Amino acid sequence: MLLLIPHLFPAARLLDVATRDLRLPALQTLLARGKRQPCPAEGVEAALCRALGIARQQDWPLAPISLTADGGVAGKAYWLRADPVHLQVMRDRILLTDSDAFELTQHEADLLAATIVRHFGTDLSPMPLHPRRWYLRFEHTPRLTTCARSVAVGCDIDPLLPQGDDAMQCRARLNELQMLLHDHPVNQARETRGALPVNALWLWGGGCLPASPAPAVPMYAGNTDARALGAFCNMRVFPLPGKMDVALLETGGVILLDNLTRAGQYGDALGWREALRELERDWFAPLLGMLGRTGRHGLRLNDPVNGTELVLHARDAWKLWRRPGDLTSMLA
Repeated sequence: MLLLIPHLFPAARLLDVATRDLRLPALQTLLARGKRQPCPAEGVEAALCRALGIARQQDWPLAPISLTADGGVAGKAYWLRADPVHLQVMRDRILLTDSDAFELTQHEADLLAATIVRHFGTDLSPMPLHPRRWYLRFEHTPRLTTCARSVAVGCDIDPLLPQGDDAMQCRARLNELQMLLHDHPVNQARETRGALPVNALWLWGGGCLPASPAPAVPMYAGNTDARALGAFCNMRVFPLPGKMDVALLETGGVILLDNLTRAGQYGDALGWREALRELERDWFAPLLGMLGRTGRHGLRLNDPVNGTELVLHARDAWKLWRRPGDLTSMLA
């Protein structure tokens, strides 16, 4: 079984504050008995694509898959997600706030997208099929690689902007776009009522629609993009259960526990600490009690944002000599 838990192994600046005097016996025991190993730090979408057998193209092709889930027709074209975001200019960096953190109506999205199309024409013509999920269509594959929005949120965007032979032209258009959106009536109205303005688009998830892999295991997730990936693979996609139980463990599959995501992205130490307490109660404590029943494939607790994975097997239930240590050092 694969448990994707973004931000389980967070950066030191969050970890040192959030775990101060915090004891979570079940998680600490699991950390002591399992084997930590590195894993790719490309985000939840990349980890899900790997788990489901969807091959990487220039990017992990989330755009054409979610486009289909949103009612679009991918055809043979190349698609990029062009999601509306807010960029916050700091003293020495620019931070990304994604649209999951603010409300955006379909009417607002349509008005913003129409202005962009009038200004750029076919050079930049986003399709807002959903207020938070916009799409760009290309007849020919652009020479770009991008970074998933979920990885970029809360981070300095400079090293995460599109790369490749077409990146310079792409960045120039995105800079022009920011100036276009700055005084847009939609954004003026949003700022008047205290809402964050949409001042940029984040490009990511490019690709052509791949062949659908054969379904293998069930998926449990509340995340919209994760559910779109599961549906594309003809998987049984279920809502996220409230807690771990034996039936889940014996069935196997992929579970996305994104309780820590929002706090981890924005460095909210108190929010991360409280979310981890909930995971301890509902997931880690039951898992520890069932560890001896994990089966031959074992259990993986994977943080696909920070690139660390904890691997556990049934035999680890009997490694009583491995004593739990300090939580801060065990998650560092």
